[in-house]
Amino acid sequence: MTAYLRNRISSELAGRLGLAPLDGHRPATPALVLVAHGSRDPRALATVRELLDRVRELRPDLAVHLGHIELNAPLLTDTLAALPGESVLVPLLLSRGYHVKQDIPEMAAEAAAHTHVAEPLGPHPLLVEALYERLVEAGWHAPRTESERRSSAVVLAAAGSRDPESAVGTRRIAALLAERLGVPVVPAYACAAKPTVPAAIRSLTARGRHRIAVASCFTAPGRFATECAQAAPWIASAPLGAHPAMARLLLHRYDEALTTSASAAA
Repeated sequence: MTAYLRNRISSELAGRLGLAPLDGHRPATPALVLVAHGSRDPRALATVRELLDRVRELRPDLAVHLGHIELNAPLLTDTLAALPGESVLVPLLLSRGYHVKQDIPEMAAEAAAHTHVAEPLGPHPLLVEALYERLVEAGWHAPRTESERRSSAVVLAAAGSRDPESAVGTRRIAALLAERLGVPVVPAYACAAKPTVPAAIRSLTARGRHRIAVASCFTAPGRFATECAQAAPWIASAPLGAHPAMARLLLHRYDEALTTSASAAA
């Protein structure tokens, strides 16, 4: 049983009995460390910081920190080295790929303090909510006629990965978004996987789909998001960014990781 779980049980028992915690102190709540990839585009860091502010607004008593895998400061290794207590690493990544399965766990294992690694953000209904609302902001509306429905489609533009598990997650996100929109949603990629966004658009056009939107399945602005949006024949949504559903999803993954850890310890 972890120290966190022991302290939490002690505090809960003390609260029920109307007593102070057994050690005289409240147990330290593990910090949330948002793990971003990092980008050379300055808009990405600004967007991630805005998302962090939304998380802090939703849970002001929670310590929230930022760490990057590469390219931006603070690096995750530096953030973890500065944290004395337990933490939960929540990847700002949308599917399971190399960073989620290798890089982040390896960095977590090197940390002096105990860490938990949460699941990536997708697939999840809150992610689909953010994708849907970004499309609406860009000009999407439900098809008004059967003819319009048959000519409509969406390309879900994602970064791409050589890891097949990542593509499975992206396809699941596309399926959930298709259920929400009532039109086909085709996953496509900026690199490392096929089809590309232009290829997916050509395929849909050949099938009579001319009202094609691009849904940007990116957490922040950057080169991939820009290139995919430029390929759109109609509208393209903005990256997910600091959408309120993204902040709620980060906290959900944080809580989920703590629950899983507590269950395993018990």
